[in-house]
Amino acid sequence: MSSTILEIKGVNKTFGGLHALSDVNLQITEGETHAIIGPNGAGKSTLLNCCIGKLIPDNGSVTFNGRNMIGMPPHEINHAGMVRVFQTPEIFPDLSLIDNLMIPALAKRDGTYSFNPFKSMAKEKAIRDEAMESLAEFGLDKFHDQHAGSISRGDKRRLELAMGLIQHPTLLLLDEPTAGMARHDTNNTIELLKSGKMGEMTKVIIEHDMHVVFSLADRISVLARGHIIATGTPEEIKDDPKVKEAYLGEEQEDE
Repeated sequence: MSSTILEIKGVNKTFGGLHALSDVNLQITEGETHAIIGPNGAGKSTLLNCCIGKLIPDNGSVTFNGRNMIGMPPHEINHAGMVRVFQTPEIFPDLSLIDNLMIPALAKRDGTYSFNPFKSMAKEKAIRDEAMESLAEFGLDKFHDQHAGSISRGDKRRLELAMGLIQHPTLLLLDEPTAGMARHDTNNTIELLKSGKMGEMTKVIIEHDMHVVFSLADRISVLARGHIIATGTPEEIKDDPKVKEAYLGEEQEDE
């Protein structure tokens, strides 16, 4: 039986008079892909920011692998195994693709985001080899020595996924992983997220594209006006009248 890896209990977050999150409760089970959907402004990114320490909730708890993350700095949460891939690719455009992967790999192991010339050659070679393997898994190895800023938008998104994977996360948080992609690139990314190491990993995905959501998610939670109004399998969510009213709408009913 799978265990709960992330538990969010009674989380509230306000900005002035705006209630961005209101008594949010959510459980993520080890090994599942859990999608969080909802209209713009529903509180999805705010919820992820509360999980990774970018925001501190007004109250409530975020428990990851048995530890309450509230008040922990983001880098400590990252080192604990919760890694976020942001909606806008956060890459190093003037560095090569392989250096983009080696930086987070070294940071995860050494606690620094800079190269240390005094590290052993054997250790750096092992990380470089792993980075090349990861680039190959994402179909990017042929660009390994190119500047990251020179590749296509879809390839930049895949590069950032590889940057997340090379940190060996226990839980990967993906914010709009297919945003701005053409349908061909979107379908390729879906297959990447379903196969290999990515397929086995516990993932939380924020996504507006329902094709992506229903292709990947084991369970779906729906946020509307800061409240989770439904959680269930894709089939249950499709048939939930509250979800149709708040988010999916008539167009989704007809699919």
